[in-house]
Amino acid sequence: MPTTRHQHHALPSLDRRRFLATGAASVAGAGVSTAALAAPAAAHAGQVVTPPPGKRILLSCKSGMITAALPDEPLADRLRRAGEAGFDGVDLDQAGEYTPEEARAAVAESGVFVHNAINHEHWSKTLTHENRDVRAAGRANVEHCLRVSHAAGGSGVLIVVGKGDDGPPDVIAERCRQEIKQLIPLAASLGQMILIENVWNRMFYDHDAPPEQSADRFVEFIDSIDSPWVGMYYDIGNHWKYGQPGEWIRQFGRRCVKLDVKGFSRAQNKFTEITAGDLPWDQVREALDDIGFAGWATAEVDGGDLQRLTEVRKQMQEAFGI
Repeated sequence: MPTTRHQHHALPSLDRRRFLATGAASVAGAGVSTAALAAPAAAHAGQVVTPPPGKRILLSCKSGMITAALPDEPLADRLRRAGEAGFDGVDLDQAGEYTPEEARAAVAESGVFVHNAINHEHWSKTLTHENRDVRAAGRANVEHCLRVSHAAGGSGVLIVVGKGDDGPPDVIAERCRQEIKQLIPLAASLGQMILIENVWNRMFYDHDAPPEQSADRFVEFIDSIDSPWVGMYYDIGNHWKYGQPGEWIRQFGRRCVKLDVKGFSRAQNKFTEITAGDLPWDQVREALDDIGFAGWATAEVDGGDLQRLTEVRKQMQEAFGI
């Protein structure tokens, strides 16, 4: 479902996560990305973890896609598995479960880069809610994610701005605009982008209208905030139902900072594997070239074990022609 995240597997307890400080040996294998060619944890002490250099499009998966081998498996081990699958990094879409210190320790131990953070309470504690206390709680969640991403070495936070049924369109747009503006000083101080994902939340598009809609309202909202620290985390599959992804990418231009990746079939009206369905990936590639896109593309599909993650990574390479 586009308005919820994939079911997460059991997360480490606080005591179990303390194990990050003592570490475990890393695992490497054939086809492993540069980020995953990690020596034992002790070798990373005091070192800066970086993604592989020289890539225009870096491939990532959501941390929630990585099946835990054990109920209490440390985050570092799960990050390492993404590296073994060939991903250049991970989007920590479980940031609400970790402190900044824990996220930094997991990256240091695994040697796998974390480029972004997300807290899924943005669906319940919306920045568009009529209750200012709920909006304040949502803003606090984004602040936490900004700190987690910064500590992990990342560059941004994905947010869902709210829900269309929280009020009239102009009212809810103004609510979330003002909440985001309050977040900008912290984002700037930490060097983190606030990135708005296009989702099926009935905001900035017509949910019940036919396809071939434009991205005009998304662009207008981003521009109304008028900050270099606010942009789009464009989900390519989410709005193929409503508009042409190549045209949306060109409209977003410099505003398109990061990408979420999934497939969608207009013919069947359902989400699909990345390279299934009828999404015109050739047009996506051309548009990304046209705007000079360089950055992170993150899978948001059903995850699983090492074999499944490797399959998803290969699908992404096919979709982007890399």
